[in-house]
Parts: sequence; structure tokens; C-alpha cells
Amino acid sequence: MTTPDHTPGTGADPAAAPTIDVHAHLLVPAVEAAVAAAPGLAAHRALDARRNGAEALAVSGEMVRARIPKLTDAAVRLAAMDAVGVDVQLVSPSPSHYHYWADEELARTVWETANTATAAHCAEAPARLHGLGLVPQQHPKLAVEALDHALGLGLLGVEISSHAPRPGADGRGIELSDPAYEPFWARAEETGALLFLHPFGCTLDERLDRWYLSNTVGQPTENAVALSHLIFSGVLDRHPGLKLVAAHGGGYLPTHIGRSDHAWRARPDARGCAREPSSYLRQIWFDSLVHDPAVLRALVASAGADRVLLGSDFPFDMGADDPLAALRAAGLDAADFHAVRGANAAALLRLS
Repeated sequence: MTTPDHTPGTGADPAAAPTIDVHAHLLVPAVEAAVAAAPGLAAHRALDARRNGAEALAVSGEMVRARIPKLTDAAVRLAAMDAVGVDVQLVSPSPSHYHYWADEELARTVWETANTATAAHCAEAPARLHGLGLVPQQHPKLAVEALDHALGLGLLGVEISSHAPRPGADGRGIELSDPAYEPFWARAEETGALLFLHPFGCTLDERLDRWYLSNTVGQPTENAVALSHLIFSGVLDRHPGLKLVAAHGGGYLPTHIGRSDHAWRARPDARGCAREPSSYLRQIWFDSLVHDPAVLRALVASAGADRVLLGSDFPFDMGADDPLAALRAAGLDAADFHAVRGANAAALLRLS
């Protein structure tokens, strides 16, 4: 275990790397205060209720309230990290703070508030906490400005969702393949910013409003759809230097990528990318949060051990309370275990 002022060294030996959790969240009450009086909030909450169902929202509300100290207090966070042997966390705002329904003025308040609060939280233990900010995906023309704001505060990049609503449109969202995002991808590639793909909300809506299907099925579905948009549209051909990390092991895509490859070979309308889709898994990083040792082994086999990073979803109930135990359960060989445990993330985050 480490202390808050300890800086673990990486070195050339993967076993000497710190244990790094790339999927951990922060709650920013000031963001919710900023949107509380906005006229679009009621409609946003109504949509959230439709998608999740009343029972899920009630359980989630209690769950979050019980975890507020871990979500807001750096000292509590560090103690929890020490308890499970995590040296470093990459902290991103709770996806509930996306608020992609907000107009341009309110969206600016959201990202500036979230970015500033995340930077301040991480500054309480700069050797152990590194942060990501937010961008307004519903306003692609502002995304570069928001990314630069995050980087200017010392954050390592930004967290993004799988899609965003298109303001004033007929309900069809803005996919990550939309050409409007090209300046954002270019700027992220140019700056070396890390992009953490973490969905929030699934467009299957009421079909998933029972038994918490909105999360258990919705999140991996959204990951798979978003990554497929990035691959098939050629975004990863045009921007091969993007540092893209997919939460939840990339959802269903990495372990079912053979179907995408078959479509690419069999159908001319699936040829938007230059190569077989499976080849692009080597351009993406995936967190280890898949809740099944066999699936984690399959993810490592599909993407490569050097493309998988430790992730816990700290401190939410759909996360791994002990991410190292979950990693050990996969039975990887020593080199792959230490690569996933921390060496891959240390290289990606350029920690020294």
C-alpha cells in the first residue's frame, strides 16, 4: 500500500509499475446546482425515468447517497484506494453530469465547473490522482474549446459518452461518426489527450426499464455501437493517434468482433473503414471491468494484453470493489497481469 504523498515508480519492469485504476468517478454538486433551475432539466429527468424505471432510480438514489464521501472527499478516496492496493486513480466526473440537453451557455457552465472541480480534487493528491474533464457533445463546435479548457487545468483529457441528442432536431442523436466532431478528434490527437468513452443512457428506452437492464444491457450495447461508429466511419483511419479508452471492456464489441469482420468482407455498405474492424482493436484501450474472468481473458485475447487497463468504476455498485482480485481471477500469466494491473496505464498516461 501507498501513502498519499508517495509516488510509485514505473521503471522498465512491468511488475514495478504502480497499480492504476483508470475508471473512477467524482461527484460535483456544483454542476447539479448550476442546472437546477434550467427549463430543460424536467424533460431530461423524465427521459431518465423512462429509460431506467422507477425502481432502478430509487435504488440508485440510495446507492449514490451512501457513497457521497467516496465520491467527493479525496481523503476518503485515498483510504479506499489503499484498502485494495490501488496506487493511482484516473478520476472522471460522474456521467450523470453530462447534461447534454443544456444550451450553449449552460453547457459552458457545466464543463467549466466540472473541469475545475476535478482538477481541484486531484490536486489534493497529485501523485496519486489524475483527472479527466467534460466536453459538450451536443454542441460539437464547442468541443475543442472545452477540451483545451480541461488540458489547461492539468487534466489528462476528457470523458465522452456514446452519443448526444441533437439540439432542436427530431430526436435523432449525434453519433461519434458525425463529421462535426472532426476538429475535436484532430485536436485530441494533436495534444495527446486521453478520451474515456463512458456511455450514459441507452436509446433502447422503455425496453430496458426493468431489472436494471438499462445498465446491464444498455451500457455494453452503447459501448459497442459507439465504437462501431468510430471504426466503420473511418475516424480511426483519419486519426490513428487518438488515445481512446473504452469503459466496460468495450461492451459487446471486442468479443463479438467476428460478425463485424464478416460484414466488412461480405457487404459493400459496411466498407467505411480501410481494414477489417477487428484490426482497430489494436488502436483502442479497454478497461478490465467485465465482471467475468472468462470474458476478461477473451478481451485480452481479442485486443492484446497491452491494450487492457485496470478499471473499477469506483465507487458505484456496478463496479469492482476489489479490482485486483477481479484481475487475478482471470488467471493471466505474470507479464500480462502486470501489464493490465498498471504498466499499460503508466505508459499511456506518461507517468514517471
